[in-house]
Amino acid sequence: MKANKYLLLLLAFLPLLFFRDFTPDNELKYLSIADEAIRYGNFFTFTNHGIAYADKPPLYLWIVILGKLLFGTHSMLFLGLFSIIPALVVLYVMDKWIATEADQNSRLSAQLMLITSGYFIGAGIVLRMDMLMCMFIVLALYTFYQMYTGKDTKWSSYLFPFYTFMALFTKGPFGLLIPILSVIAFLIVKGELKTFGRYWGVKAWCILLAGSAIWFTGVFMEGGYTYLHNLLFNQTVNRAVDSFHHKKPFYFYFEAIWYSLAPWSLLYIGVLFAGIKARLIKTDLEKFFLTIITLTFVGLSLVSSKVEVYMLPAFPFFAYLAVLLLKKVNQSKFVSALIAIPLVIIGAAFPAIIILSRIKPIALLNTPLIYVLTAFLLVIAVLALYYLYKQRNLNKSIYTLAAGLLITIFAGSFFIPSYNEYIGYGEMCKTGEEIARQKGIDSFYFYNSGRMENIDAYLKRDLKELKETDLNKKQCGKAILFVRIKDVNRTPSLKKMVEGKQKIVKGDCFIIIL
Repeated sequence: MKANKYLLLLLAFLPLLFFRDFTPDNELKYLSIADEAIRYGNFFTFTNHGIAYADKPPLYLWIVILGKLLFGTHSMLFLGLFSIIPALVVLYVMDKWIATEADQNSRLSAQLMLITSGYFIGAGIVLRMDMLMCMFIVLALYTFYQMYTGKDTKWSSYLFPFYTFMALFTKGPFGLLIPILSVIAFLIVKGELKTFGRYWGVKAWCILLAGSAIWFTGVFMEGGYTYLHNLLFNQTVNRAVDSFHHKKPFYFYFEAIWYSLAPWSLLYIGVLFAGIKARLIKTDLEKFFLTIITLTFVGLSLVSSKVEVYMLPAFPFFAYLAVLLLKKVNQSKFVSALIAIPLVIIGAAFPAIIILSRIKPIALLNTPLIYVLTAFLLVIAVLALYYLYKQRNLNKSIYTLAAGLLITIFAGSFFIPSYNEYIGYGEMCKTGEEIARQKGIDSFYFYNSGRMENIDAYLKRDLKELKETDLNKKQCGKAILFVRIKDVNRTPSLKKMVEGKQKIVKGDCFIIIL
């Protein structure tokens, strides 16, 4: 039964991974970086169009490179498995972790809530290293807790530092700091800090330092001191103190947490605060989960660089601590309201779309699919409310909403190809190559915006950049220009340059024949 549950969850997301295009922001960049690494034979150091890319450790880029070498092309399905499978591993480990503390129905509720929480599900279907890091952090913390409670095996003392190193090797400093600082904070809470050496002794530090030494030696041999300094200081200390990227105010996560965990954020946070107020957090497991949440939340708030997905390692503990506390919070009306509010909002999407489509025509709203899916969610919301208030069955209401969201994702995935030209640049490049073959064109240009420099991953050739300073004097000859429509409209010199040229619209972009 357990295997069937995880298989069904995997199948719910596979069509989305099979049909969708790569997004320009990060996914396409990783493909371009991997192609460059293969071309130049780099293993530890990477470049993006000749510019050093020390932002991330090599593990995830190795996976991208492996996929290209195995299949001869970049496979969305293959790479997507390294996001969704780690997400399922997190569900499995967390379920196993609280098995003695919660009944089967409550544990299933926790799993379904977590897998349908906004940024958790998002990290499970995008091609990033965040879910992989989250998996290693959860494994590290679970292994520590097994050691703490005396349920460890002979391998636990090796696995704990290994998982911690792998978290570091996947995403960087957060992967190292969250497991180590969570353990320190928990031991302080328990008044047992003097036992820290039992978990982080000579053996653990040797494993961590040996892995880091191999990595940094490889970096130094390939990229020299400059790249190593960039990796160790510019991408860690500088981003933490005064970030050059994703700089946000201290309170950023206090706002982001509400939509990052939707539609369950009210339930998670409401039950958590109710539990703290009533002093219901009493077991070691509950204290450890709360410590992880607090340390991660506060620690990340102190760091200058902030993105919603950085909070991902705390999300499993939000969901599972809420479930542990639900049986203790004796406020049925309060808890019901925390679920009913998002149900009403979800149910209201269908009439809202009907009203919006009549007020202002929007291309996306003119497709029958949107009406079918939102009407389905309205039925799901009504059914979940019925279970919540008429049958007084909280778990059944949670099952209904979560299943409805998963079915919506599964069904909607089959229509993704119709929207791919708005998601990524694959359709644009395919059309551009067809035009080039028909007209005997060999030169491709892109305008310097929207991450278009990375479409070389599609075209398998170098492109030339058309810069704004060149617009009044650039003679491109016979060529194809890829440019976003909004860049043409807001740049007078670009608009003048392409005036009268043949333009093909693909999503939000022009393919212009020069």
